[in-house]
This record gives sequence, C-alpha cells and structure tokens, in this order.
Amino acid sequence: MATGEADPKGLIRESYRIEGIGAAECRSIFVDWALSLPAGMDPKEALRALLAQYGAAAPDHPMTAVLSAGLDEAAAPCRRGGRAGRSRPAAG
Repeated sequence: MATGEADPKGLIRESYRIEGIGAAECRSIFVDWALSLPAGMDPKEALRALLAQYGAAAPDHPMTAVLSAGLDEAAAPCRRGGRAGRSRPAAG
C-alpha cells in the first residue's frame, strides 16, 4: 500500500513535521486520521505502511509510538457489565 493511500489527508506526514509535538497531540491526530480512512481500507495495513515510511526514520517520535500502539490488539475485557458482572456464582 502506498503511503498516500494510507494517509489520504496527510495528517500523519504532517505530525512528523511538527516540532516538539507531544503524545497527546499525536493521539488526537491519530483519531482524526482513523476517522478519515476510506471505507473498506484495512487500518492495520495502513498503519504498517505508515510505520514503514515514517517510523523507521523517526523511531523515537511520539507518533511512531502511537502508530505502533494502534497495531496492538485490544485487550479482552476483564469484567462483564450489568447484572452478570455483579452477580456471584452460588456456593456449591
């Protein structure tokens, strides 16, 4: 996948150009980027393309950390909500 396809608005590219950008700003840009992806595009494939393009050149940049975290699988929830989460199994 080409970097231009993976970053249609150039948000990620521009984040790497911002002097002194922090992790909070990078996370905000990441959300905007994710919401701007075209329908049907695989976000993980796009993230891999962006990391190959920008992350390799700037491994210590906060956006590299945010993009890498985006590739991590979401952790399974530990607690069930609602009544099932509050109910305790009967002692046997």
